[in-house]
Amino acid sequence: MSYKAAKPAVLFVCAKNGGKSQMAAGLMRSAAGDSVTVASAGTNPRAAINQLSAESLAEIGVDISGEFPKAVTVEAQQAVDVVVILGAEAQLDEIEGTRYERWETDEPSIRGIEGLERMRLVRDDIDERVRVLLGQFREQAD
Repeated sequence: MSYKAAKPAVLFVCAKNGGKSQMAAGLMRSAAGDSVTVASAGTNPRAAINQLSAESLAEIGVDISGEFPKAVTVEAQQAVDVVVILGAEAQLDEIEGTRYERWETDEPSIRGIEGLERMRLVRDDIDERVRVLLGQFREQAD
């Protein structure tokens, strides 16, 4: 696979762009450094980052406090190699020439787990998936 630019680019999308997609973007930036272009957006963005999401990332040294929710655009989707949609709530019309993945992430609240404990489980699930995707990028670059 060839990339649209000199290095792979990924766009993480969730409904609100305040939690899961921001977490995924922060985790990818942390794991990949400058080797991957990373962006995040939402189909129905909220006003601010979910504080528990930010707190769960800060615990492992990832800072998303300077980020803010943004709306997903066609241009943003066209500019990347992979669009990762997190959760079932966000819906996008797929654009030809761009690869799409949907990550049905762990939802601890179904099991009665809330608050920071919930966010830690969500973070760890997303982190594992981010590392798999990063591994795929690295394999394709070799």
